[in-house]
Amino acid sequence: MQILAPIALFVYNRPDHTRRTINHLQKNLLAEDSRLFIFSDGAKTAADQAKVNEVRALIKETDGFKSVKIIESQENQGLANAIISGVSQLVKEYGKVIVFEDDLLSSPFTLNYFNDALQHYINEEKVMHIGAYMYPLADKNLPETFFYRAATSWGWATWNRAWKNFNPDIDNLISQFSKTQIGQFSIEGTMNFWKQMQEFKSGKNNSWAIRWYASVFLKGGLTLNPSKSLIHNIGHDGSGVHSNKEDIYQVNVAQQPVQFFPSEITENVEAYTAIKQFLRNRKGNLLQRIQRFVTKKLS
Repeated sequence: MQILAPIALFVYNRPDHTRRTINHLQKNLLAEDSRLFIFSDGAKTAADQAKVNEVRALIKETDGFKSVKIIESQENQGLANAIISGVSQLVKEYGKVIVFEDDLLSSPFTLNYFNDALQHYINEEKVMHIGAYMYPLADKNLPETFFYRAATSWGWATWNRAWKNFNPDIDNLISQFSKTQIGQFSIEGTMNFWKQMQEFKSGKNNSWAIRWYASVFLKGGLTLNPSKSLIHNIGHDGSGVHSNKEDIYQVNVAQQPVQFFPSEITENVEAYTAIKQFLRNRKGNLLQRIQRFVTKKLS
């Protein structure tokens, strides 16, 4: 019998988002057989304490899983430190982990997808990350799942064997990139991944995700992804510490189980092209960009 991966859910000060995320997780077909670990970060400021307390009261009422364990931090770790610590703890104990943040709505089949993929590629060293979110791609002829280079952070899973390659040292990571690799890493300049690396170095962000993607990329690893998203991110409403208010990445969550997993461990060229096209055009024409900028300023 397959031993299901533990679920790590990271929460902070958004009770409504947390409630919706948990409600959708509870509706997953494998929820009642899954162990849920909820990591609750401590308040950064006195103004945050009431919302943190509200979230903690909410998660203490959580049921519908094989077990629920709550890990409360008295100090504010920040999302990056919380995720690095929590993921490291669980993969060491269970050998694998499924990771959610507090603003991710899942399909009833998301846990099935994660657990099936984790089992399917358990011994494939090149497969380092399982992603559940996918952009609203124009190409509707892609296979149910495919391999791609970038590691997405909106609902993901990995193994201890892969997480051992996580390198938090930004200077060491940056030093390993050639000019050609920078272009490959940034999907030919269509996504600001390299800028995120530089901003982390200069203290403008504290992203664990960009360092994880860089670690996977430099190791020559690949990530498995669904062509139809199994996650919808509701955090782009201006409520998150690390997210803007925008609707570029909205998707309709797939309501069917994933049944296909590729046997050839290589990046799917068609999927890469479709993603690159989406990223290049995602902000629209000049007028649409101006309208979005003005909307952000007025909201």
